[in-house]
This record gives sequence, structure tokens and C-alpha cells, in this order.
Amino acid sequence: MHPEFPQDGIIHLNHAAVGPWPRRTEDAVCRFARENVVHGSRDYPTWLRHMEATRELARSLIGAPAASDIAFVKNTSEALSMVAFGLDWKPGDNVVFPAGEFPSNRVVWLEAARRYGIEAREVPVDAEPEPALLAACDSRTRLLATSAVRYDSGMRIDVQALGVELRARGILFCVDAIQHLGVLPFDAQGCDADFVMADAHKWMLGPEGIGVFYVNPEVREQLTLQEYGWNMLAHAGDFANPGIAPATSARRFEPGSPNLLGIHALNASLGLLLETGLDTIDHEIREHWLYLADGLRARGCEILTPPGRRAGILTFRPPVQDLEGLYARLQGRGILCALRGGGIRFAPHFYLTRAQLDQALEELDAALGCTD
Repeated sequence: MHPEFPQDGIIHLNHAAVGPWPRRTEDAVCRFARENVVHGSRDYPTWLRHMEATRELARSLIGAPAASDIAFVKNTSEALSMVAFGLDWKPGDNVVFPAGEFPSNRVVWLEAARRYGIEAREVPVDAEPEPALLAACDSRTRLLATSAVRYDSGMRIDVQALGVELRARGILFCVDAIQHLGVLPFDAQGCDADFVMADAHKWMLGPEGIGVFYVNPEVREQLTLQEYGWNMLAHAGDFANPGIAPATSARRFEPGSPNLLGIHALNASLGLLLETGLDTIDHEIREHWLYLADGLRARGCEILTPPGRRAGILTFRPPVQDLEGLYARLQGRGILCALRGGGIRFAPHFYLTRAQLDQALEELDAALGCTD
């Protein structure tokens, strides 16, 4: 068992929903709480420096040019809303996104279409989604939005291929990376992304209520701010200054007091990921994925995730009719997973051991009623 994850009575295969904290994140939160109890706000300047150090860790994870290009947000939905309702849409514009996206990356575009008189083009996609998405774009397409990895099937989208073509056409590119960051290396610059956002509470192994938001500095001022407060101002901290000019950095998207508790937790979790190495994490998750896929096929399960496009999610259809019943039995046996995409979704992270994967498969046998 990995020393950072002393889990008891569970095999955590649900990182695509809500991931567990590592031990160091628990320790960081407890230390921060203790500082507040014992010293109050005495160490606030130190906490702010810690926030900027966390911004740099997030920059490394996303592949942003500078830490100043990273804003801290409450969640992915908030960042998507900043994009959807911050652009200066014109009647006749359209936004393109894949059908079947997680609701966060769907409802904002449908509401933007209703509010601004634009067209929301929800594009049916198959095993090769990129050509269909690009074919749906035309001279009035303002933005294409997609998840980097599908939440249901776990299919990885070729964001680099999309980004290169969209940049050539002058179309903005928005990437929901919540199922990618913490699984695979990501390069916001390399895929020509204009907006990238993700919550911390899945593969990043952090808490809910804190997320990261990258905005390409070349398009930052294209977003009209929807929220104003003291912290997003160019002169934040100079409370008597009457000016309302926003910060030129991504801090302009952070209107009020920061979530320092969440930031301390995120710092610890990102530190573990980067210390382990994203290439190492990618390798370990790939090995877990392949091992589980082989074991599932041997039990008569159909693998729904395209192997050549895998990230961390492994969705499968077991040889039973009662999916909900099987899911409930697995949960009851401590195998944390999810019902998604017409099957059961496993989402193993790097720290799991082969013995834990074997135990998960054994518990699946028992749940299927086909133990050896």
C-alpha cells in the first residue's frame, strides 16, 4: 500500500468522480487549521506566498507559460461560465461542442445561445470525434468547447490536433481538462488552448471547492468580467484607491478573498503528483488500465473505452442485465466505482497496487456470482 494512501476497507476505483486525499494533504489542512486556531491571521503574508507557490505548481501541471496565467476558481462550472458569459457574442455566432458532454460543458453553451441569440451546435461524435467537430465549424464559429477526456466512455480527445486547426481558423478553443489533469501530461501551449479548467477533487487528489483556470494571455481581455471585488483589481490591497481597473494577470478572475484552506490542500496534492512525475503516473495508470481490462475481458465483460484513446477511465459492460444491482454490490464490497456510459466505470490512479487490483477483480467475481 502506498504510504500516502492508507485506505482501509476500500479499493478506490472512483478517481473520475471524487478522489481521496493523500496523507500529506490531510497534514497540510490540519497544520493550516492549527495555525488559524493558535495564531489567527498572524501568518497571512506567508499564506499568500503559499498561494503563489501553488499557482506555480498548477502552471507546471497545465503547461501554461507563466503562473500569472492561472486563476483559482471554485470549480470547473464557474470557469466555464466565465467563458460562456464573458465573450462578446454577436447574433449569428455559434459555439461547437460534442453531444453527450458532462452537463457543465453543455448547459453553459445552451444558456449562452438563449441569452445572446447565438447557435449552440451540439455535434454527435463517434470513435473519431475530431473530424466531426471541425466539420461543424464555419466562418461564424466563435469557440469550440470539449472535454479532454470523456467522462462516460473515458475516450481521450486529440486536443492537440483540434487546437492546431482551430488556431489556424481563428476559432477559440476551450478545454475541460478535469478528466485529464493528474492522469496524463498536459500542454496548454502545445495544444493551442485558450481556456483550460479543472476541479481539484478528481485525479488531482485535492478537495472540492477549489479549481484551476488557465486563460491564454493573448485572449484574456476578450472575457468581460462578470464578478468584481477587491482582489481582482490592479491595485488589490490599496483599499483607498478608487480605481476599478482589473489586474492584467489571471487574478482578474479572482474577485474576492481566496480559498486559502483549499489552496493549502491543493498545494500538497499537486506537490505529490509533480514529485511522483506525470510520466511515471501516466505509465502506472496505463499498466493498471491494461491489467484490469484483461481481467474484465476474462470475465466476459465488454470494454467500452477505446484502448487507443484511453486516459484513466475504464468503462465496461458486464455480462448482467442488472447494472444498478451489480454497482450496488460492488460499492457494498468496498469497490468504489460509478455507473456511467451504459456500464460500470473504473478509474484507477497511480498509487494502487497489483494486489489491490486483484482484490477488485475478485470482488467483482463475487458480485457477479461467479467466484472460483
